[in-house]
Amino acid sequence: MSTPIRQALTRGRRANTRSIVLAGIFAVALVACGGSSGNNGAAGATAPASAPAAASAPLGASSPPSTGSGTSSTSGSTSGTVPQSTTPNVVAVSVAATANSARNMLMASVTVCVPGTNTCATVDNVQVDTGSQGLRLLASALPAGFALPAVNAGAGSAPAGECAAFGTGYTWGAVRSADVRLAGEVAPSLPIQVIADPSVPTTPSVCQGFGLAMINTTALRSNGILGVGLFSADCGAACVKQANSSWYYACPSGVCTASAQPLAQQVSNPVASFATDNNGVVIDLPAVPDTGQSAVSGSLIFGIGSQSNNALGGATVLRTNTVTGFVTTTTSDGSVYPLSYLDSGSNGFFFASPALTRCGVWYCPSSPLSIGATIKGTDGISAPASVSVANAQTLLASGNWAFDNLAGYNGNMFGWGLPFFFGRRIYTAIEAQVTPAGTGPYFAF
Repeated sequence: MSTPIRQALTRGRRANTRSIVLAGIFAVALVACGGSSGNNGAAGATAPASAPAAASAPLGASSPPSTGSGTSSTSGSTSGTVPQSTTPNVVAVSVAATANSARNMLMASVTVCVPGTNTCATVDNVQVDTGSQGLRLLASALPAGFALPAVNAGAGSAPAGECAAFGTGYTWGAVRSADVRLAGEVAPSLPIQVIADPSVPTTPSVCQGFGLAMINTTALRSNGILGVGLFSADCGAACVKQANSSWYYACPSGVCTASAQPLAQQVSNPVASFATDNNGVVIDLPAVPDTGQSAVSGSLIFGIGSQSNNALGGATVLRTNTVTGFVTTTTSDGSVYPLSYLDSGSNGFFFASPALTRCGVWYCPSSPLSIGATIKGTDGISAPASVSVANAQTLLASGNWAFDNLAGYNGNMFGWGLPFFFGRRIYTAIEAQVTPAGTGPYFAF
């Protein structure tokens, strides 16, 4: 069977909601990538009075304490003028079997170059994640001798290391600078994380406390993560003023101590650094049959309202909390999930339902069913949605790799993972960036 992986990078300001369930067993391996984490102050679903209390959250559903303010606020709604672009802005994405991936993992190829040069390397099988910020590549996925310059920690000259904690574990590595090339777009001298970089061989004890070391393809299930979420930097302001041992480190001679990190030196969303088409992304995937599909191809489109291929059209805009990146989901049984997110990095729907039969962390109903829902933004605007749930054992035994009805348990949040993206164009707008519907952060579909 497939194992759920839900990554949730929720320390500091940002909350990453990437969730993947791995193939092979029904063990819980949750990976969530998402917006920013503040001290959200809310638990998971609020069940109707007649419903039994939800079971405790599975491994990975909870997160380390946040240092964000947790203040709920909304993004602007005034329409803006978006600079128009003719830059090629489409990267091919796919869901298919690879040597290490799990089901429903959306992959792309990413090119990184030594800044200001044509010394470049293209890395395949990088997971596209609208639930986190920043590019993270395994050192083992880069060619031998491919040397990217180190990014300094804080105001000093020591190289920076970073711990990125997810629900299933963590990535640890060096922060390095690269020109990131995607389609015709370039994010110049962008701070990225090189996971398991040999220059920082010793993982800090605080980071080790986050669980599984996702420092190879077996644990990470990909060659890296391309975080194109709601925010511009991974930690944000919480890491600028003071050291936070959950995030950045100064590593002179490979010995690391916690450090503050300026925004310009934090691992950052590459889209926000493009010259144009820099206000968000659109993921456009075809529908798949109820029985699944062996492979799916689609598009990652940069920009919102900057070219003819990324117009908002009639999409409903759902503004997110500007600190946490969350929206609210209400299901047809009256359950309310104030911690809800749309996330291409989660390989299933994840939510709590006492009525659904579970097989491990997955749901395995005796017959397929559909659950009605609405997703509401912070300004009160809502959109109808639904969750199709089929028997996970049956789906995963089929040998297919793309499913729109794969769902599992999460006691704290409602995750609209990759299954929700099939057959839709889903927009993710970056905080403070101007779009035709006002500034981000927001989701739209």
